[in-house]
Amino acid sequence: MKVVFKLGKFLFPLKIQTEKLKDYVKMFEEMFKEGKKLLIVTGGGEVAREYIRVAREYGLDEATCDQLGIEVSRLNAYLLLSMLGENAYPEVPKSLREVKRFFHHGKIVVCGGLTPGHSTTAVGALAAEVIRADCYVIATDVDGIYTRDPKIYKDAEKLEVVDTSEVFKMASQGRFWAGTYELDPLAIKVIERSKIPTYFIDGRKTENLKKVLAGEKIGTYIKPKQ
Repeated sequence: MKVVFKLGKFLFPLKIQTEKLKDYVKMFEEMFKEGKKLLIVTGGGEVAREYIRVAREYGLDEATCDQLGIEVSRLNAYLLLSMLGENAYPEVPKSLREVKRFFHHGKIVVCGGLTPGHSTTAVGALAAEVIRADCYVIATDVDGIYTRDPKIYKDAEKLEVVDTSEVFKMASQGRFWAGTYELDPLAIKVIERSKIPTYFIDGRKTENLKKVLAGEKIGTYIKPKQ
């Protein structure tokens, strides 16, 4: 089973929690020993957002802000692959070509951002496409996709299943700037065309990542439009 995990900012706060990372490393090692082929994409987290905030306040362009976020996400990726030791491929890929080539070595591949303008969620979708993954899991700090932002609106409703066309419509209503991506239009379109089963879950509990792979109904299933 080939699985791509996208790890959101919950795992990379300004002060990274070593024990939390160790829990994820242990879980990924267990999955790898069970025979699962893993590709993990790390976001830039809160540190990237701080760099982007300073750059934007100084008046730097959005492409530069994106590049700063990419560099931090790659640093997070290198930290994680280093903790995985011999179970992981020893380099962070910088292109989709390298993603595909590294993955064929049979080790866990850990990737950060690749191109300015592409969120790491989109990178995860593209990576899932090039390795022909069986499943793409987007782990965030919310338990699914809602009709509105549940952190702001109490009447927001959680969606157990949602069509990519509907998610695209929801995402297109917002504005996507460097450091604010979660589910951007590009990621959704790649999910739609690749038709790879995609799940949007709460990643703050490691067991949720195991549950979704075991077929349990958790989070939101993003159903590719036929």
